[in-house]
Amino acid sequence: MAAIPEGVKRLMREDLRELEPYDPAFRATEVNLSANENTWPVSEARLAAYQAALAGVALNRYPDPLARELRAALAERCGVAPEQVVVCNGADEGLFNLLLAFAGPGREVVVAPPTFEEYANFAALVGAPVREVWRREGDFALDEPSLLDAARTASMAILCSPNNPTGDVVRPDLVRALHDACPGIVLVDEAYVDFAGAGCSVAPLLDGCERLVVARTFSKAFSLAGARLGYFLAAPGVASALATVRQIYSVNAVSQALGLADLRAEAEVAELVRAIVAERERLAGRLRELTRELPVEVFPSQANFLLVRLPHASVVRERLASEEGVLVRDFSHAPGLAGCLRVSVGTTAEDERFLAGFARILRSELKERGQSI
Repeated sequence: MAAIPEGVKRLMREDLRELEPYDPAFRATEVNLSANENTWPVSEARLAAYQAALAGVALNRYPDPLARELRAALAERCGVAPEQVVVCNGADEGLFNLLLAFAGPGREVVVAPPTFEEYANFAALVGAPVREVWRREGDFALDEPSLLDAARTASMAILCSPNNPTGDVVRPDLVRALHDACPGIVLVDEAYVDFAGAGCSVAPLLDGCERLVVARTFSKAFSLAGARLGYFLAAPGVASALATVRQIYSVNAVSQALGLADLRAEAEVAELVRAIVAERERLAGRLRELTRELPVEVFPSQANFLLVRLPHASVVRERLASEEGVLVRDFSHAPGLAGCLRVSVGTTAEDERFLAGFARILRSELKERGQSI
């Protein structure tokens, strides 16, 4: 994107003038393991179901603004009432709307970095002050006492579980304690929860935690990142407030139809998730084998990605893209993530291509700098 001219900046809200567009640094490569997408192929049966679903979409008509059919299907899947479900144009839209409704000037939002950077960015867009409770250096564990203390005066507290980019999950009992401490909304972003172990979701807490909100998405396990479809689970009153501030017709008819088709194929999706989890463990094991000879640290993950720390991370990432045609995400310059790359779990063939290039390039960089291997 072009830089914003100073004359245009003067027309903007002063508190937004220095923000920058979200840019995950995508580039054209043969293998993209940078965006935590589901890169595994969609079956012919699911593709046929998509086509059948789309054939029934009346593109000359507005979509159902409340996505009633999809909400009913999601409610059945999640064991909640339809009035507890809000469908959104990607979980990002739901996040922004939640902040719009419950945060703002003088309404502090607590986050626990390193985490998904858009929590703080969206808070800035609605003018809400952000209080950062940093995770512990080394293993990225939450500073639970400080988090609970910060939440006591907050209008909103946000946790990601599994956390992006570190891959760890938050304990449900901590979420309950956070809800008890915080007088405002507690959001748990579960975009990657389908890849986590049983009992990791905090959705069962919704019955007793009236200010808890759980975010989910079709972008990861359900392979619909391009459709921009997410949903939030909350108490009926909170869900109504969230639905009130959303843009009208924000979830198009095509995305609603695709979401319904994927929910009908949930058994196949579950099998695909099991395969991705198995591949994640295989990839992690192969990377940990490299630690016997190379200065690589691999962090545990319950998501569909791995965080890896290594020397010369930015150079290795650049060479992976230019020499091997494999793109991963560089977090090495982000606060708290020095030397870290995030690698999405791809297909076995994609991961093998990454592994071969990663080991070769890191050895090359260490040798060129006269560092021991």
